[in-house]
Amino acid sequence: MSHIVIVGAGQAAGQAAASLRQGGFEGGITVVGDEAYAPYQRPPLSKQYLAGELDVENVLLRPKSFYEGKDIDLKTGIRVTAIERGAKAINMNNGETLSYDQLLLATGGRPRELTIPGSDLTGIHYLRSIADVDAIRAEMDTAKNMVIVGGGYIGLEVASVAIKAGINVTVVETEDRILKRVTTPKMSEFYHNLHIERGVQIVLNTSIDGFSGDTKVSGVNCGDTTFDTDLVIVGIGILPNAELAEAAGLEVDNGIIVDDHCRTSDPDIYAAGDCTNHPNPTLNRRLRLESVPNAMEQSRIAVTNMTGGDKVYDAVPWFWSDQYELKLQMVGFSTDGDTEVLRGDKSTNEFAVFYMKGDTLVAADAINSPREFMVCKQLYGKKVDPAKLADPGVDLKDLR
Repeated sequence: MSHIVIVGAGQAAGQAAASLRQGGFEGGITVVGDEAYAPYQRPPLSKQYLAGELDVENVLLRPKSFYEGKDIDLKTGIRVTAIERGAKAINMNNGETLSYDQLLLATGGRPRELTIPGSDLTGIHYLRSIADVDAIRAEMDTAKNMVIVGGGYIGLEVASVAIKAGINVTVVETEDRILKRVTTPKMSEFYHNLHIERGVQIVLNTSIDGFSGDTKVSGVNCGDTTFDTDLVIVGIGILPNAELAEAAGLEVDNGIIVDDHCRTSDPDIYAAGDCTNHPNPTLNRRLRLESVPNAMEQSRIAVTNMTGGDKVYDAVPWFWSDQYELKLQMVGFSTDGDTEVLRGDKSTNEFAVFYMKGDTLVAADAINSPREFMVCKQLYGKKVDPAKLADPGVDLKDLR
């Protein structure tokens, strides 16, 4: 009977295992992950889990009993060290070898790390795993000052939690605005003002030279300025975990190269999630996305094709971020647009910005506006009258 092995135990892996059984696959399924937990959701880590509003059980995709009940062999705390493509087997750091008929790589990504003076001091943290957040939470209990390196979504989400916990927060960003890599100047300005109003200090156009302290970090050095701190969170991007695939001779370029069926350069090996560099027919370009919806949908497509189906991955990218009481939901990439259309009032923290390329809707940012977000997903790529988009008296459903 066929045996499918899934390397990685994040959201893509958890969804893949569940989808295999839901689709009627009766063969063997083994999931191998190097963390101590069953597959879990990462987005709550920088939000509700960091704030202590959720415990570990609440962030698991499914309880551990699910895997037992579905006859899925879940191996946690084990790292895959090599893929032997000729033998169709993987080697693990516990000394065991596991054979596969088909292999799914869902290895995810890891934080980009700083290698500057003092970066090995305690009190400097990256945020990617449950263990990371547990360590951060333990220090937040006594911290008075926190410095966040990087003004991206993860850093700002942490800032919103920390400021509500009574910690003085400073965000240090090398660019001339926060969120520069992911959104427009106007949205950057909106979030900049939001955090300033809540008490966060934001320092732009500033590089970090190093960290000071004896064994534990006590300062962040930026040229002639040092920011006193008890705790540092570094959020400067994610690197794809593609080394295992590359060592096995698979094609790799800013992630594991897959085709529109989520298949790698080896027909018996597929990949899904943050680790992949994949084509998007709708956008007509290749992407590597750090996105839960992408990870979940790619894993569904991958297992469909691994079990005899013929399905193309062609999803419109969408994302979200929770900061304070604001939920930002995004469809597409705002940088694809050449004009902006505002619907609602920014001063109320409830509005949507639609991005047009000519007369075609190519992206949207919706703040506390779930209806506009949902309709935009349906309007994506269609010709829409900008005046009607901007008019709150027009029901967006009528534009579909």
